[in-house]
Amino acid sequence: MTNQSEEDRTKSPPGNLKRLLLGQLPLEAETSMFILVNMIDFFMTYWLLQADLVRESNPIANYFLAHWGPIKGMLYFKLGLVVVVCLIVQVIALKDLKKAAWVLNFGTVVVSGVVIYSLILFLRASGIA
Repeated sequence: MTNQSEEDRTKSPPGNLKRLLLGQLPLEAETSMFILVNMIDFFMTYWLLQADLVRESNPIANYFLAHWGPIKGMLYFKLGLVVVVCLIVQVIALKDLKKAAWVLNFGTVVVSGVVIYSLILFLRASGIA
């Protein structure tokens, strides 16, 4: 049995494809946080749209809203994005866990910024800030 350095394990984890196929996903904590922040973004966006405080400015999201309504449209749009990102990250994780973790953490930070911006919009529209 050989000792691998920490860098070797994160660069090319042995048996990662086998673990992936058996349901043992790498980066579960990072993936869960990414999904949680996206759920908060979904609810904040829905809340702002339903209260007529804002208008959707993303043309792709607006397409989904116009064709499937505020709940199904936003859910299809957000769920589609989250699924695509998570699948891409799992593919990246097959080769390099550090890069995959970086992508998920970066995505979480970006979506967190959107959530904070939505909160600011809500506070401004309601006269609190």
